[in-house]
Amino acid sequence: MYYQSTRSAERVTDTAAVLRGIAPDGGLYIDPELEKRPFDWQGCLSLRPLGMAEKILNHLLPGYADMHSLVERAYAGKFDTPELTPLVKVGEDYVLELFHGPTAAFKDVALSMLPQLVTAARGQEGVSDRIVILTATSGDTGKAALEGFHDVDGTGILVFYPADGVSPVQKAQMVTQAGANVKVCAVRGNFDDCQTGVKRAFAAINGSGALNEQGRRLSSANSINIGRLAPQVVYYFIAYARLVEQGAIACGERVDYVVPTGNFGDILAGYFARLMGLPVGRLVCASNANRILTDFLTTGVYDKRREFLKTTSPSMDILVSSNLERLLYLALDGDTARVAELMRQLSENGVYRLDGVALEKIQTVFSAGCCDERQSRETIGRVWKELGYLCDPHTAVAMQVAQEYKKARTGQTPLVVLSTASPYKFPAAVLTAIGGDRSGDEFEQMERLAALTGVPIPKGLQGLKERPVLHEDVIDREDLLDYVLCQASVL
Repeated sequence: MYYQSTRSAERVTDTAAVLRGIAPDGGLYIDPELEKRPFDWQGCLSLRPLGMAEKILNHLLPGYADMHSLVERAYAGKFDTPELTPLVKVGEDYVLELFHGPTAAFKDVALSMLPQLVTAARGQEGVSDRIVILTATSGDTGKAALEGFHDVDGTGILVFYPADGVSPVQKAQMVTQAGANVKVCAVRGNFDDCQTGVKRAFAAINGSGALNEQGRRLSSANSINIGRLAPQVVYYFIAYARLVEQGAIACGERVDYVVPTGNFGDILAGYFARLMGLPVGRLVCASNANRILTDFLTTGVYDKRREFLKTTSPSMDILVSSNLERLLYLALDGDTARVAELMRQLSENGVYRLDGVALEKIQTVFSAGCCDERQSRETIGRVWKELGYLCDPHTAVAMQVAQEYKKARTGQTPLVVLSTASPYKFPAAVLTAIGGDRSGDEFEQMERLAALTGVPIPKGLQGLKERPVLHEDVIDREDLLDYVLCQASVL
């Protein structure tokens, strides 16, 4: 099976697509036949999570020789529940908890799997070069990628994060990461500066072959890599299977999903599940105050020429949502020239417009809403006080948008909110929202939050303050390419 670039006729095998991460033309790899290839989605529902993951990933990435072993190595014993992503009833709706992995964020589901996919692809493709994973993070991807790739044979990993754009807990998780093959660096700028710099580094280095003599080649752990996106499809099936199992729905009934997202990968995985046959109803895109995706999905205009807002939900503080490019490709029926032109307009002018049939096709599936800082804070407090459920600011954004969506929709379709991070990754914001004392640093706040609520601190976050800082580099965004060239040659 072949994956194709969203911007040209460039085609490669699925294993090669995972190794490359991004196409040479800057496009993202996608399966152009996904909707046409039959998949036994109903047969998936009776499987346990690891079996479900194996079946789904075999469908999305059929070129892998032994997906069973890869899934076992990725997940067995690494999450604090065998369910991987348990479904919890909160009020009249459901919350899919995606934060039970080693770094307490939803990225663990994909980034526990990606190192297995990369190393297996390296062997199957006969690649002797060392694979250097180049990653930009708005907070959670970085630590999850570091956790997955540290000391993995044949790989190195280089993570960039915005110097003032992640929470203290997220920063501590990254800068204390041990491993002979890891490097973490702060960038003076925001996440979009990191992400744009990484994309430009890919283009410059792959175009010039600058690392060839060092026996290095670049790949990515961001959701621009199809090997990172594919595992995220699994938890939509897990949620649906649990609803059927609990008698909340009959098999075949539709379910709506509300997803807090900035880079659009988490919600796009739900669309992939729908294309595979899962009865996904509407996919509701929940944005924070940066609201660029809400504006696009409601108007068709994507305009990044706006103020960048720093919020208490930093993983959504994004103005360039890379994975939206894959949705454009699908909505435009594979018109790569049109996708390439829209991406050129975004790069050069900061704006593009989608209209006509393509926009209508998107709007038949996707809804959108946004939540500002006040609403997020009030939602955390209300949900804790009225429902006894403690949520982080990203989940609060989705919960608020879910309530507004339910007021506007017709019908009573069951609704699942995706919860993307533990509240302990953002203790200051959560304590403020529930009326707790937020004095001291975030590590003291975690302890106080646990004492106040009785909700245990995730194992991966315990003792974080005592770990030594191992990564202190800070660079200007203009220096990112030179830094990559310097570090990648020795990782």
